[in-house]
Amino acid sequence: MKALLVERFGRPEDMVLRTVPDPVPAAGEVLVETHAIGLNFPDLLVIGGTYQTLPPLPFAPGKELAGVVVATGEGVTAFRPGDRVAAQVESGAFAERIAIPAEHCYPVPAGLSTVRAAGMGLVYQTSWFSLTDRARLKPGEWVLVNGAAGGVGIAAVELAKAMGARVVAGLTTMAKADFVRRHGADAVVDLSMPDLRDGLRRAVHEATGGHGVDVVIDPVGGAVFEASLRALAWDGRLVVVGFTAGAIPSVKANYLLIKHITVTGIHWSDYRDRDPARVAAAQAEMFRMAVDGRLDPPVMATFPLERAAQALAVLADRKVEGKIVLLTDAGRAAGAE
Repeated sequence: MKALLVERFGRPEDMVLRTVPDPVPAAGEVLVETHAIGLNFPDLLVIGGTYQTLPPLPFAPGKELAGVVVATGEGVTAFRPGDRVAAQVESGAFAERIAIPAEHCYPVPAGLSTVRAAGMGLVYQTSWFSLTDRARLKPGEWVLVNGAAGGVGIAAVELAKAMGARVVAGLTTMAKADFVRRHGADAVVDLSMPDLRDGLRRAVHEATGGHGVDVVIDPVGGAVFEASLRALAWDGRLVVVGFTAGAIPSVKANYLLIKHITVTGIHWSDYRDRDPARVAAAQAEMFRMAVDGRLDPPVMATFPLERAAQALAVLADRKVEGKIVLLTDAGRAAGAE
């Protein structure tokens, strides 16, 4: 089989397409023929060697995929060859076949394309647990989603709306305003405004009738995080998802005390590893929501696996609306596009 390998940490274009032996599923694993691979911002960090969890070199990066089961290891009863599945892995998705623990695979229902299923993994899972577990979101509350046109952002916009919340989308590029509105945003604020520290709070209060937001989902960090903290209502909750802006902010604890604010974080892979049954239940519910039309996971573009560097460049340049998905030869042959 073919796999796109990181043989030395660096740029996406430094990856090398190699022919490697097919993996063999161990006990408790399934062997999946990969059809579609979702791209995520952490892929850039893994390839560059700056992510918090790195496998030994050489390795295939990639954290999510969808495809078809071709074999099962000893003891696997939940899946059989021919089943369509999506899966979440720490690495290894940039390959034509991959052996995966069965507990990290999720049945893809009829009515949901393989491509859309591949794009509903990491970002939707992160947003689901950010909103439900970390932020304790309640229907009718206001949510500010920063970086709202990106993968985590648009997933959070859609899920918050589906959960009965009202959404303010924070964008650094207002050209994407129509996109986030189509996916459920009630209001849009400009995160590139010159006086962000006080201006974001004014814009949020205008959008929410003076209330402020009850929840912030922040994958951006830096000055956006600090301004978002000031836009929270009393008893507000801010969830730290990441730092795409590059700067890791700090918090003055007295501000949390005065406004009864909670700041929490999420490292989603801990849910996958510590409570896989809960993750599987969440994925099944989100797949049902997509089939029912309550979620509309957007895939901006597909690229063949061998053009992964070009696709990752689009991601790195912040030009993505939603998700980009890679397709293998088997995926294209199966009509995954």
